[in-house]
Amino acid sequence: MSMSDDDFGLSSSDELELQAVADQADNGTLNGSRKHARTGSEQHNEPPSKVPKTTDAALNIATEVLQSRFKLPAFRLKQAHAVSRVLRGGSAVVVFPTGGGKSLCYQVPGVAIKRLDKLHGVRQGHAEGGITLVVSPLIALMKDQVDALKRLGIRAEAMDSSKSKEEYMSTVEDMREGMLDILYCAPERLNNEGFVASMASVKGGVRLLAVDEAHCISEWGHAFRPDYLKVARFAKEIQAERVICLTATATPKVAEDVCKAFDIPPEEGVFRTPTYRDNLHLHARSFLTKEESYPELIKFLNQHPGPSIVYVTLQKHAEQLADRLRRSKLRSRHFHAGMAPDEKVACQDEFMASKNMIICATIAFGMGIDKANIRNVIHYDIPRSLEGYSQEIGRAGRDGKESHCMLFMCAEDFHLRESFTRGDLPSRQSVRSMIQNVFSTMVSGTGKGTIIELSLQQVSKEWDIKQTVAKNIFAQLELRFGLIRETTPKYTQYQYKELKLPTDNSPVAQAILEGSRKAKLWTYVDVDSVSKKGSISRESIVSRLNDWNERGFIQLETKNVHQIYLVLKPLPSTGQDRQALSDKVYRELEIREQQDLERMDQVTNLVVGKQCFALALAKHFGDELPDKAQECGHCTWCETHQPVELKKPPQVPWDSKAFAKVLEAVPERDDPRYLARIAFGIASPRATQAKMTKNRVFGSMEDCSFATLLDAFTKVCDGE
Repeated sequence: MSMSDDDFGLSSSDELELQAVADQADNGTLNGSRKHARTGSEQHNEPPSKVPKTTDAALNIATEVLQSRFKLPAFRLKQAHAVSRVLRGGSAVVVFPTGGGKSLCYQVPGVAIKRLDKLHGVRQGHAEGGITLVVSPLIALMKDQVDALKRLGIRAEAMDSSKSKEEYMSTVEDMREGMLDILYCAPERLNNEGFVASMASVKGGVRLLAVDEAHCISEWGHAFRPDYLKVARFAKEIQAERVICLTATATPKVAEDVCKAFDIPPEEGVFRTPTYRDNLHLHARSFLTKEESYPELIKFLNQHPGPSIVYVTLQKHAEQLADRLRRSKLRSRHFHAGMAPDEKVACQDEFMASKNMIICATIAFGMGIDKANIRNVIHYDIPRSLEGYSQEIGRAGRDGKESHCMLFMCAEDFHLRESFTRGDLPSRQSVRSMIQNVFSTMVSGTGKGTIIELSLQQVSKEWDIKQTVAKNIFAQLELRFGLIRETTPKYTQYQYKELKLPTDNSPVAQAILEGSRKAKLWTYVDVDSVSKKGSISRESIVSRLNDWNERGFIQLETKNVHQIYLVLKPLPSTGQDRQALSDKVYRELEIREQQDLERMDQVTNLVVGKQCFALALAKHFGDELPDKAQECGHCTWCETHQPVELKKPPQVPWDSKAFAKVLEAVPERDDPRYLARIAFGIASPRATQAKMTKNRVFGSMEDCSFATLLDAFTKVCDGE
């Protein structure tokens, strides 16, 4: 099962899903398909929070907001404790399981803070109330939450890339005039100089900064994102009064990292609720092949009717499996990130209304899905981590009724998972060459205005480093070494279709028209060239193009984004210093790869271990079962007291002929990891460019361990 570029490369969106959607915002409090916040009965049947009626003004106001605005009778889980701390001016980390109502912990304070001001007779001037800012990773969910909040009469907006200039300016004006309670933005926006400056100067200030999916901050987290590391610095720069960090998947180590980033005392600032849910029955089976496991999947779905989600890794597998289930007389549809927006909406709507639909999906499905009666969650492919597994099974049985979670562990899965993991780490030489070249040829200017301008796409192609990994490297140079700082990116290519160009005799318009290259369908504008030729600022040209687009005169598209980094201090100038820096950066990448491999092992150990699945999962998150029980009584281990036997294919002897054919097909001996990837079947920018993913040798040695291949090719490269 070798991985072609169509299967594994960025073009298929599968890897982007694993990178970005792993950060899914699954708060489960507000959803665009619902008219109000989640009712208490859907929060795992937990009892109301045991916070007594009190004379505490802050908590009383918060409760009044909860009841009058959100139409909920009482706080649940530890919501009241977290909300109370925030309203008293403290910062907090909230670790609630999927569907546990994390969003309320910042949405209620977002309204209640201003009511407290009024009670205390402070901040009564025009626009002095400030704002609650929410950093959230997914635009679609931001929009859903904003729409839901507006229906509740709460003044909310989202600042995202889909906004027109007019909409953006309207939102900024609403902030200035004190017309907003809550503003959502993506973490990437924190790189925008204008946005940082506007938030730092909001009248009344940022009263509360909420960081959704906060596990992304921790380099020990399963879904680490470099842009999230910048949130703590941003909080200081805008002088946020208090911070609340929210996640469903924080191990003790990750929670410790989040606390450290925001100076939150862990003893009093962390609010964690149990991960265990007694209505979820955890099952697992092991198979050698997918063909062997398919009849068992059909049997399981027939034995356990009701709305179900079947998770797979690749988009094409979601489509194939859904089609196969339909041929087995089961009502099924597929869902993945590569679908058109209207297809996704139609699929979600049908599933929400159904009583028996099966969705075959990648991890893109589940974000914002607030369906209480999902009876089954099946992992047909091995999950990426215990954190991902926990988050995904958490979508089952939110109505408190018995639900089943089945994990099918197939020997074929391990190659696919290892391909994703091994595909991220570039060679040491690639990192050294990239840093050497960037520091020597891509630096512009001197002194305070020195910048580095580059295209991650070009970097990726030239040095065989995936774009997500290249971005991670530059984040290290920024945050760990303090050499650079990412700022507002820019597009270098603009193109437009004429709809009805206005009569515009201004110098800017004339420069654009004279400097453009018109083709059959599109007109191409090299903004930098037009700026230089006409002695007109780049900003003026871009502003005019955006203005024409917003007024319907043209249909504008932008391409080829360039990252801009300010140089903060002298860069290493000697070859020795640059190599030392590169080696430190590379060591961090090696650690990330090892952590990802260990996460795969943790999932395997859950299944093959000699203990209760629910207990093992609880321990992973620093938790335990109720009353310190050692068994849940209804998982595969508890029902059989036999570990699941991991089926493994027979060991394949070393194939000298296949090895020789790889060496024959790839004459280069500069990078043993490149050779090992081709033999194992892992696409990379270099392999794609060389069309090696279409060669017969690609994946021809996938039965070998990657470590063995890497060792063998290293000896060849070192010997020549």
